Amino acid sequence: MLDLDRALTDIRAMKAQIARGTEFRGYGPATFAATGVFAIVTAFAQELWIERPILNVIPYVALWVGVALLSLIVIGVEVITRSRRIHSGLADEMVQQAIEQLLPALVGGALLTFVILRYAPREAWMLPGLWQIMLSLGVFASCRSLPAPFFAVGVWYLCAGLICIAFANGDAAYSPWAMGASFGIGQLFSAALIHWIGIGDAEQE
Repeated sequence: MLDLDRALTDIRAMKAQIARGTEFRGYGPATFAATGVFAIVTAFAQELWIERPILNVIPYVALWVGVALLSLIVIGVEVITRSRRIHSGLADEMVQQAIEQLLPALVGGALLTFVILRYAPREAWMLPGLWQIMLSLGVFASCRSLPAPFFAVGVWYLCAGLICIAFANGDAAYSPWAMGASFGIGQLFSAALIHWIGIGDAEQE
């Protein structure tokens, strides 16, 4: 049994090593485009439902966090199903690797949101920019297993986040388009790259 356990451990280690050197092809363009549309639609919804976000920060955060969770679920379901089809025997390792690359940024963004709302609510206007900066860090981390052009997506979110912090304050704080335009364009840009590069189409040997 010890020999069997050792052999299985070695096999898992080899699969993990192969996964680290394999280009991830679990993302699909349609799903990313859909999440971009989610962001744009949510911006319109914010204009209709939350008249003065500066006085209704919790509903504002709940709206955008809800859309983010919906987007994660939609993308996550496709990543799992597509990876099983394309990466076959390496699917579990490839999905785990993708999660490990994104998870620190997602957890960091969630904790940052909690801390600001709990201990510095007057600074909550910075959240849209900070969310985008945290997402850019996740994209940069994921670039290790994605085609080189995806670096541009990380640059987009980083620049958009910094611009939001610099200009989306005062009367412009909580503008629906600080989120809607930034994430909408970013996700549609990602979808275009996936389609152009074809990372979700080619089958792995």
